[in-house]
Amino acid sequence: MSASAIKDLRQRTGAGILDCKKALTESDGNIDQAIDWLRAKGIAKAAKKAGRAATEGMVTSYIHAGGKIGVLLEINCETDFVALTDDFQSLAHDISMHIAAAAPEYVRREEVPAEAAEKEKKVQLARVIEEGKPEHIAEKIVEGRITKWFEEVCLLDQKYVKDDKKTVREMLGEAVGKMGENIQIRRFSRFVLGEGLEKKSDDLAAEVAKMTGGN
Repeated sequence: MSASAIKDLRQRTGAGILDCKKALTESDGNIDQAIDWLRAKGIAKAAKKAGRAATEGMVTSYIHAGGKIGVLLEINCETDFVALTDDFQSLAHDISMHIAAAAPEYVRREEVPAEAAEKEKKVQLARVIEEGKPEHIAEKIVEGRITKWFEEVCLLDQKYVKDDKKTVREMLGEAVGKMGENIQIRRFSRFVLGEGLEKKSDDLAAEVAKMTGGN
């Protein structure tokens, strides 16, 4: 897909680069059809609203698997009127449920630390070398695997658990189109019963050993 086509589509719709690439791929490069595709997904309308302040909303909780997984989610909209609607409450519930099931680590790609991405790139490069792939295609393979990794760890890029034909970003875009306000997933925390306790215990033991001179 040409960079000029992507740029043109972005300027005409305000949609993100990844969404524009997908729209053009789905439309065989036809700009008008790509715009229709973005509109059908609610993405074009969502992009136009993305710059508007979203300072209302809610912090909600979700408990899953018999109390073994919990999620805290902050999701924002523009007005308290929309925040109190059944549609917004349902959206918050569905996103929380998705987080519980899919275990993302970040909301969006921009939040992924550079060192984490670089570490994953080195891991994938080592895999490619181990697999004996030709050097001239190694970089392309690594690039594809890094993209796949982002789709696994970033909430907005994940396939939506209730409909894997769309991403969470696309689902959110449809909600923006329906409710008519900018909606942003601000942050989340996911808790798993007992997770991390072993590490905390090890850290405490190390600290005690340090204080007592190892005795």
